Amino acid sequence: MDKILVFTYTAGYRHSYITTAIEVLTRLGEKTNLFEVYATEDLEEFTNTTLNSSKAVLFLTSGDIPFSEEQKNLLIEFVESGGGFIGIHNAADTLYSYPRYGEMIGGYFHSHPWKQEAVFIVEDTNHPATKHLPKRFKAYEEIYVFRNWIGRNRARVLISLDTSSVDLSISSKDVRDYPMSWCHSYGDGRVFYTAFGHQVKRWREEWFQNHILGGIVWVLDKELLDRQTYRG
Repeated sequence: MDKILVFTYTAGYRHSYITTAIEVLTRLGEKTNLFEVYATEDLEEFTNTTLNSSKAVLFLTSGDIPFSEEQKNLLIEFVESGGGFIGIHNAADTLYSYPRYGEMIGGYFHSHPWKQEAVFIVEDTNHPATKHLPKRFKAYEEIYVFRNWIGRNRARVLISLDTSSVDLSISSKDVRDYPMSWCHSYGDGRVFYTAFGHQVKRWREEWFQNHILGGIVWVLDKELLDRQTYRG
């Protein structure tokens, strides 16, 4: 069974959802029998040996992780050589000092001008991370906007913000696009990112669990059968 290294090191704001996320991810792997989770926040475990035994890495990190240059390069080389990467919410709010990470994940956190219920648009209804969702849905979220985003020519946007559902005047004028989830290839590897997931209760919601599960399945290049969809 494929192993996913779930890395939870916090160098900035520590999100309260992390413990719940590990429990949910472990249960999803066990229920679907598609992957197993190995969770750690120990920097010393982020080694070539650990990465070589993993099919993908999932970041629940924040802040400028004090990786050595070797560890930073190991992560990028892991994905470039065919490994998978899953970034959730604050994974875009990390490793600012290492631009190759920002390019790999697809963009850095710019700000969160809204913390409210908003409308989100499913732009890709065929991806396993979104095919269970309606074309438009409402959710309460700490809504991220991004800088240094790689753009639609390189990223496959899965979900975006309906900007008519928020007060756009309080967002930065530098921001022109409002993706909430995307995926793309990076070298021989695959990358999936979602900006959802700020609240503990979000991790207990069926739609979000299936969103994450679909992203993982896509990164692992596996097929998600209907019987493997999580239903609580």
